[in-house]
Amino acid sequence: MATDFKATADAILNAVVTSDPRVPGVVAMLTDRARNVYEGAAGRRWIDKDDAMSTDSTFALFSTTKAITGTAVLQLVEDGKLDLDAPAKDYAPDIGKLQVIEGFDESGQPRLRAPKRDVTTRMLMLHTAGLGYDFFSETYNRLAQEQDQPSVITASKASLMTPLLFDPGEEWQYGTNIDWCGQVVEGITGRRLGEVFQTRIFEPLGIRDMTFEIDDSIRQRLAGMHARGTDGTLTPMEFELPAMPEIHMGGHGLYGTVGDYMRFIRMWLNDGQGEHGRVLKAETVQMAEKNHLGDKKVTMLPGVIPSLSNDAEFFPGLSKSWSFTFMVNDEEAPTGRPAGALGWAGLANLFYWIDRKNGYGGFWATQILPFGDPASFGGYLDFETAFYAQLAQSRAA
Repeated sequence: MATDFKATADAILNAVVTSDPRVPGVVAMLTDRARNVYEGAAGRRWIDKDDAMSTDSTFALFSTTKAITGTAVLQLVEDGKLDLDAPAKDYAPDIGKLQVIEGFDESGQPRLRAPKRDVTTRMLMLHTAGLGYDFFSETYNRLAQEQDQPSVITASKASLMTPLLFDPGEEWQYGTNIDWCGQVVEGITGRRLGEVFQTRIFEPLGIRDMTFEIDDSIRQRLAGMHARGTDGTLTPMEFELPAMPEIHMGGHGLYGTVGDYMRFIRMWLNDGQGEHGRVLKAETVQMAEKNHLGDKKVTMLPGVIPSLSNDAEFFPGLSKSWSFTFMVNDEEAPTGRPAGALGWAGLANLFYWIDRKNGYGGFWATQILPFGDPASFGGYLDFETAFYAQLAQSRAA
């Protein structure tokens, strides 16, 4: 199957870097439980430079960081050091200072009140705590524009001190929840999040090139950020997350390679076992992958800041839930991804899925804003669809 899929996948990658509109460059990989069965790269790291995209190119991973932070949280639950249903302020006191915003008064000042209940780490893991992002929330965008609320890309504590959009536990709203999970991890361990990742996740997985603190070794292989214009053109951007961040942002702050991320995906395919040691217990993985949202559902992400995100949704019309801490498609997806599989994305049009039923996972990486870029997202869906078509064909043979 791998030989047949390689030709199909190579063609998809080559098409997205030569079509109109196109992507500057892309890396995509597919793994089974044992090893990568496809590794591909096409195009260039920068649209205005000659450096070819390669499988060892490094990327700003954005929200694909979240599942790694979620894994660190689950480790602390296993250790008996974290109660998911205790107030999160027990571990990260500053979250207890956040109030609910009910709108703005006549002078444009936010109207705030105390929340009806405490935020718990379970709510943070499920994105039900009441936190948002300015590029998906009109209220947060107004706070940024009128109240100088700092952006999360500043990697500052101030960027996390936002009001809650609703009382904790009442809705699903995608936002800075997992950044606060990182603060919970730091509060319990007394170590920076990157240090926790290094010893408890990266070393047992054999991950070498993943970090919150970008340096020259990362920069030398970095895929450049690009802005997609309304006319479809691409413009290189001067973009870099802080090299010495005040906060290791568990929701979006990592840089790394696709190959290293595949090691993380394989751990989830293998019930928590990494190449060099166990990361999670099998029963933890089996618990975590389930829908923990109850009757609440994942909703479309409205693109409030057009330069950062389009309106975006996976598999419109299909029911989607949330686990610890991935999206779960409740029904079989149009790509062939089975019901109950896991996946998510990163703002610069990075996408992955983890299919524990069949034992495969994939990752597609570009560096383009806004999110939901038709060329990159469409190419990713073609890549995933081609895999499942090939899988069905190989099983029928």
